[in-house]
Amino acid sequence: MTTLQNRPNTALLVVDVQNGVVSEAYERDAVVKNIRSLVDKARAAEVDVVWVQHSGEGLPRDSESWQYVPELVRQGSEPLVHKSYGDSFEETDLETVLAERGIGRLVVAGAQTDECIRSTLHGAIVRGYDATLVADAHTTDDFSSFGAPPPDKVIAHTNLYWKFHTAPGRTAGTVNTADVDFTAVAHAESAEAQ
Repeated sequence: MTTLQNRPNTALLVVDVQNGVVSEAYERDAVVKNIRSLVDKARAAEVDVVWVQHSGEGLPRDSESWQYVPELVRQGSEPLVHKSYGDSFEETDLETVLAERGIGRLVVAGAQTDECIRSTLHGAIVRGYDATLVADAHTTDDFSSFGAPPPDKVIAHTNLYWKFHTAPGRTAGTVNTADVDFTAVAHAESAEAQ
Protein backbone atom coordinates (compact mmCIF):
# COMPACT_ATOMS: atom_id res chain seq x y z
CA MET A 1 0.00 0.00 0.00
CA THR A 2 1.64 3.16 -1.22
CA THR A 3 1.96 6.20 1.01
CA LEU A 4 0.94 8.41 -1.93
CA GLN A 5 -2.60 9.81 -1.81
CA ASN A 6 -5.10 8.95 -4.57
CA ARG A 7 -2.67 6.62 -6.34
CA PRO A 8 -4.54 3.29 -6.62
CA ASN A 9 -3.09 2.28 -10.01
CA THR A 10 -0.17 0.07 -11.01
CA ALA A 11 2.28 0.43 -13.88
CA LEU A 12 4.90 -1.77 -15.47
CA LEU A 13 8.13 0.24 -15.56
CA VAL A 14 10.50 -0.97 -18.31
CA VAL A 15 13.97 0.46 -17.71
CA ASP A 16 16.71 0.86 -20.33
CA VAL A 17 16.28 -2.28 -22.44
CA GLN A 18 18.29 -0.58 -25.15
CA ASN A 19 20.63 -2.05 -27.76
CA GLY A 20 23.76 -0.56 -26.20
CA VAL A 21 22.72 -1.52 -22.67
CA VAL A 22 21.80 -5.18 -23.09
CA SER A 23 23.79 -6.33 -26.14
CA GLU A 24 26.12 -8.39 -23.94
CA ALA A 25 23.95 -8.71 -20.85
CA TYR A 26 23.64 -11.93 -18.89
CA GLU A 27 20.87 -14.18 -20.31
CA ARG A 28 19.83 -11.29 -22.56
CA ASP A 29 17.38 -13.22 -24.76
CA ALA A 30 15.54 -14.89 -21.86
CA VAL A 31 15.23 -11.60 -19.97
CA VAL A 32 13.97 -9.71 -23.04
CA LYS A 33 11.46 -12.50 -23.68
CA ASN A 34 10.20 -12.19 -20.09
CA ILE A 35 9.91 -8.42 -20.39
CA ARG A 36 7.96 -8.81 -23.62
CA SER A 37 5.62 -11.20 -21.81
CA LEU A 38 5.14 -8.62 -19.04
CA VAL A 39 4.37 -5.89 -21.57
CA ASP A 40 1.81 -8.14 -23.27
CA LYS A 41 0.20 -9.01 -19.92
CA ALA A 42 0.03 -5.36 -18.85
CA ARG A 43 -1.51 -4.26 -22.14
CA ALA A 44 -4.07 -7.07 -22.03
CA ALA A 45 -5.11 -5.95 -18.52
CA GLU A 46 -5.10 -2.25 -19.52
CA VAL A 47 -2.33 -1.53 -17.03
CA ASP A 48 0.01 1.32 -17.97
CA VAL A 49 3.39 0.47 -19.45
CA VAL A 50 5.92 3.24 -18.83
CA TRP A 51 9.20 3.11 -20.76
CA VAL A 52 12.46 4.62 -19.51
CA GLN A 53 15.32 5.36 -21.90
CA HIS A 54 18.83 6.36 -20.85
CA SER A 55 21.14 8.67 -22.77
CA GLY A 56 24.69 9.68 -22.05
CA GLU A 57 28.24 8.79 -22.92
CA GLY A 58 28.12 5.68 -25.09
CA LEU A 59 24.35 6.10 -25.55
CA PRO A 60 23.92 9.28 -27.59
CA ARG A 61 20.28 10.14 -28.14
CA ASP A 62 18.82 8.84 -31.42
CA SER A 63 21.81 6.52 -32.03
CA GLU A 64 21.40 2.80 -32.75
CA SER A 65 22.80 1.92 -29.30
CA TRP A 66 20.24 4.25 -27.68
CA GLN A 67 17.25 2.56 -29.37
CA TYR A 68 15.14 -0.01 -27.54
CA VAL A 69 15.82 -3.62 -28.58
CA PRO A 70 13.74 -4.66 -31.60
CA GLU A 71 11.80 -7.27 -29.61
CA LEU A 72 10.19 -4.52 -27.51
CA VAL A 73 8.04 -1.97 -29.29
CA ARG A 74 6.48 0.91 -27.40
CA GLN A 75 2.97 1.90 -28.42
CA GLY A 76 2.46 5.60 -29.11
CA SER A 77 0.07 6.01 -26.19
CA GLU A 78 2.62 4.62 -23.72
CA PRO A 79 4.77 7.23 -21.96
CA LEU A 80 8.49 7.44 -22.64
CA VAL A 81 10.68 8.96 -19.94
CA HIS A 82 14.17 10.16 -20.89
CA LYS A 83 16.86 9.96 -18.24
CA SER A 84 20.57 10.55 -17.80
CA TYR A 85 21.07 9.24 -14.24
CA GLY A 86 20.70 5.76 -12.73
CA ASP A 87 17.53 6.60 -10.80
CA SER A 88 14.68 6.91 -13.30
CA PHE A 89 13.13 9.65 -11.14
CA GLU A 90 16.24 11.87 -11.07
CA GLU A 91 15.74 14.99 -13.24
CA THR A 92 13.00 13.33 -15.32
CA ASP A 93 9.26 13.69 -15.73
CA LEU A 94 8.59 10.18 -14.36
CA GLU A 95 6.88 11.48 -11.22
CA THR A 96 4.59 13.69 -13.32
CA VAL A 97 3.75 10.81 -15.67
CA LEU A 98 2.87 8.53 -12.75
CA ALA A 99 0.89 11.21 -10.88
CA GLU A 100 -1.22 12.00 -13.96
CA ARG A 101 -2.19 8.32 -14.16
CA GLY A 102 -2.81 7.83 -10.43
CA ILE A 103 0.00 5.29 -10.20
CA GLY A 104 1.33 4.37 -6.76
CA ARG A 105 2.58 0.83 -7.46
CA LEU A 106 5.42 -0.07 -9.80
CA VAL A 107 6.38 -3.44 -11.25
CA VAL A 108 9.99 -2.99 -12.37
CA ALA A 109 11.95 -4.79 -15.10
CA GLY A 110 14.93 -3.96 -17.30
CA ALA A 111 18.64 -3.19 -17.06
CA GLN A 112 21.17 -2.86 -15.64
CA THR A 113 20.59 -4.61 -12.34
CA ASP A 114 23.49 -3.10 -10.44
CA GLU A 115 22.87 0.50 -11.42
CA CYS A 116 19.60 1.68 -12.95
CA ILE A 117 17.37 -1.08 -11.58
CA ARG A 118 18.64 -0.76 -7.99
CA SER A 119 18.65 3.05 -8.14
CA THR A 120 15.12 3.18 -9.52
CA LEU A 121 13.77 0.70 -6.95
CA HIS A 122 15.23 2.73 -4.10
CA GLY A 123 14.14 5.99 -5.74
CA ALA A 124 10.59 4.68 -5.92
CA ILE A 125 10.45 3.48 -2.31
CA VAL A 126 11.85 6.71 -0.84
CA ARG A 127 9.29 8.69 -2.86
CA GLY A 128 6.39 6.67 -1.39
CA TYR A 129 5.76 4.09 -4.13
CA ASP A 130 5.30 0.37 -3.75
CA ALA A 131 7.99 -1.26 -5.91
CA THR A 132 8.05 -4.90 -6.97
CA LEU A 133 11.04 -6.27 -8.87
CA VAL A 134 10.40 -8.97 -11.46
CA ALA A 135 13.13 -11.40 -10.43
CA ASP A 136 13.68 -13.01 -13.84
CA ALA A 137 13.19 -9.85 -15.91
CA HIS A 138 16.29 -7.80 -15.14
CA THR A 139 19.89 -8.25 -16.16
CA THR A 140 23.37 -6.75 -16.25
CA ASP A 141 26.73 -7.09 -18.00
CA ASP A 142 29.68 -8.96 -16.56
CA PHE A 143 31.68 -6.36 -14.62
CA SER A 144 33.80 -8.92 -12.76
CA SER A 145 36.97 -7.56 -14.43
CA PHE A 146 36.31 -4.38 -12.39
CA GLY A 147 35.94 -6.32 -9.14
CA ALA A 148 32.17 -6.87 -9.22
CA PRO A 149 30.67 -10.31 -8.64
CA PRO A 150 29.65 -12.25 -11.78
CA PRO A 151 26.29 -11.12 -13.20
CA ASP A 152 24.33 -14.15 -11.98
CA LYS A 153 25.43 -13.32 -8.41
CA VAL A 154 24.58 -9.62 -8.82
CA ILE A 155 21.09 -10.56 -10.00
CA ALA A 156 20.61 -13.18 -7.26
CA HIS A 157 21.77 -10.76 -4.55
CA THR A 158 19.49 -8.00 -5.80
CA ASN A 159 16.55 -10.40 -5.84
CA LEU A 160 17.40 -11.59 -2.32
CA TYR A 161 17.61 -8.21 -0.67
CA TRP A 162 14.65 -6.73 -2.55
CA LYS A 163 12.49 -9.73 -1.65
CA PHE A 164 12.83 -8.76 2.01
CA HIS A 165 13.04 -4.98 1.66
CA THR A 166 10.59 -3.01 3.82
CA ALA A 167 9.63 0.60 4.42
CA PRO A 168 6.81 2.09 6.51
CA GLY A 169 3.53 2.08 4.59
CA ARG A 170 5.12 0.75 1.40
CA THR A 171 5.63 -2.70 -0.05
CA ALA A 172 8.59 -4.09 -1.93
CA GLY A 173 9.35 -7.68 -2.89
CA THR A 174 9.98 -9.81 -5.93
CA VAL A 175 7.86 -11.89 -8.26
CA ASN A 176 8.64 -14.09 -11.26
CA THR A 177 7.29 -13.24 -14.71
CA ALA A 178 5.01 -16.29 -14.76
CA ASP A 179 3.39 -15.16 -11.50
CA VAL A 180 2.65 -11.56 -12.51
CA ASP A 181 -1.11 -11.16 -12.85
CA PHE A 182 -1.98 -7.66 -14.00
CA THR A 183 -5.61 -8.71 -14.46
CA ALA A 184 -5.96 -9.32 -10.71
CA VAL A 185 -4.22 -5.99 -10.05
CA ALA A 186 -6.56 -4.15 -12.42
CA HIS A 187 -9.62 -5.67 -10.71
CA ALA A 188 -8.30 -4.68 -7.28
CA GLU A 189 -7.65 -1.13 -8.51
CA SER A 190 -11.17 -0.91 -9.90
CA ALA A 191 -12.60 -2.02 -6.55
CA GLU A 192 -10.45 0.54 -4.69
CA ALA A 193 -11.68 3.31 -6.95
CA GLN A 194 -15.33 2.55 -6.16
